[in-house]
Amino acid sequence: MGAVTARTPRKSPSKPALKVVAKAPEATLKAPPHLRETTQTWWLAVVGDFQLEEHHVRMLTLAAEAWDRAEQARELLLAEGITYQDRFGSPRKHPAVSIEESARIAFARMLRELDLDAESLPDPRMPRRGRR
Repeated sequence: MGAVTARTPRKSPSKPALKVVAKAPEATLKAPPHLRETTQTWWLAVVGDFQLEEHHVRMLTLAAEAWDRAEQARELLLAEGITYQDRFGSPRKHPAVSIEESARIAFARMLRELDLDAESLPDPRMPRRGRR
């Protein structure tokens, strides 16, 4: 996906770019109410620093939701531990471990797709070999 920068808004031929004023983002867009307060603050900061199109705002919201889900799973793991004993007395991985892991991966992928870094970096993934 293309880069989103603070200076160069991306334009779609069918819909105009969503303009966001850095000084008062809450006047233009409000953070989704289901996000945690700290995540809402981060969401508003990102929206305030970048001119995002509507689909980027949705991706940002998905990233914020993934972060909240990872934090929720982490808090559950702190309270209950990362393992439990099954009916045979064998240790098993707590289901929240997988939830946290998946949510962190989703968050990282969304951030990579949004490409909010000031300068575009090359794709860190190894190029695929040609098919034979």
